[in-house]
Amino acid sequence: MIRLLYIGEREDRLQKLQTTEGLALTQAKNVVAFDNLESELHQYDLVVSEYKLRGLDGDGIYDRYKSILRHNRLPFMIIDDHFTRSRKTGFLKEGISELLEEDFDPASLVSKADFYKEMLANRIERQRKKKRVTEYKIPLAKRLFDIVVAGIALLVISPVLILVIIAIKLESKGPFWYKSKRVGTGYKVFDFYKLRSMYTDADKRIKELSHLNQYASESSENEGPKKNKTRAKDDKVTLIYKDGTEMSEEEYLELKRQQAAGTFVKFKNDPRITKVGHFIRNTSIDELPQLINVLKGDMSIVGNRPLPLYEAEQLTSDDWGERFLAPAGITGLWQVEKRGKGEMSEEERKALDNQYAKNFSFWNDIKLILKTVPALFQKENV
Repeated sequence: MIRLLYIGEREDRLQKLQTTEGLALTQAKNVVAFDNLESELHQYDLVVSEYKLRGLDGDGIYDRYKSILRHNRLPFMIIDDHFTRSRKTGFLKEGISELLEEDFDPASLVSKADFYKEMLANRIERQRKKKRVTEYKIPLAKRLFDIVVAGIALLVISPVLILVIIAIKLESKGPFWYKSKRVGTGYKVFDFYKLRSMYTDADKRIKELSHLNQYASESSENEGPKKNKTRAKDDKVTLIYKDGTEMSEEEYLELKRQQAAGTFVKFKNDPRITKVGHFIRNTSIDELPQLINVLKGDMSIVGNRPLPLYEAEQLTSDDWGERFLAPAGITGLWQVEKRGKGEMSEEERKALDNQYAKNFSFWNDIKLILKTVPALFQKENV
C-alpha cells in the first residue's frame, strides 16, 4: 500500500485518488495543514501537490520544506498543465521529483512509487558525496618530483615518441593523439592525453560491442532475455532531471541496468585496436603523453587512474568514492599488483584504488615506480 499525502482541494481528483487500488490517501488542503503534518512525514511514500493553492503555491511549499522532505527521502510532485519547458527544468533542478499533468493516471503513482524514491535517494547521495569530497593538494615534495621526472622523461623519450607517431599516421587515418575528458582528484574534470591506439570511431562502437565487456560478462550471464521496448511517437515522456541531465524514465532504467552490469568497460581482444595500438598498449608507450598532464598539474606520476566520465559518475557511494581523495596518476597500485596475474574484477580494482587513497605517501610512491618497470613486461594489458 502506497501512502500518499495530497496537498489541494480538487474534489474530482481527490475522489479518483481515493478509489485508486493500492493507494492510501491523506489530504492537506494548504500549507497550514501540511505544516501540521510535518512530524508525520516519515509515514508517507509520496507527496503530490496542486500548483495553485490558497496561501502558498505548491513550489513555495516545496522550497520551504525542502530539507525536511529530503531528510525523510520523500519525493515531491506538482500538478499543472501550464508550465513552460524552461520552468519545468527549473523546478526539476531544484529537486522536485516530477511535474504531473492534469489528466495523470493515479494508478501510475502506485506502480512508480519505488522508482520515484530511488531517484530521490540517488540524487541526495550524489550531492552529499560532492560535499564530502575535499580538494586534494599535491604536497610540495611530490609536485617537485613530478615536474623533474616528467620533464626529463619527455626529453629522453622524444625520439621514441616521434617514431611511434609516424607509425600511427601510416597505419590509419586520424590524429596521432587521443584526448578525452577524465575525472581525477576530487572529481576534477580535465583533458587526458594518450597516443591513439584505436581506430577513430572507437567511442561510437562501445554500445555495439557491449557483449564483449570483460567486467560485465559475469552479470550478463545472470540476466534473462531483454525485452525490446519501443515508444510510439505520440507517447508522453516522463521528464526526469538526474544530476544535470534530462532523461526519460526508460533512459534512467537503462542506465540503472548498465550500472548493475558493471561500472568499468574493458573488452578482451578488442577489435577496435590497431596493430600499432596493440604494441604501444602492451609496452605502455601510449601512456607517455600523460607526462604532459603531470607537468600541467592534472595528474601525478603515481596515483589512482583518472576515470572516464561515464565510469566516474557511477562511483558515488562511500564504498567506492574514497578513491577520488587521492592524487590521479599515470601508474598506481592496481597496475603493479595485478598486472600479469590474470583478469581483475571490478571490485578488486576499486578496492586497490581505495587502499592507495588510504595509505599513499611519497616513499610508497617511489616503491611503486620501481615496481612499475618490471610490470611493463607482463603480458596482461591494463
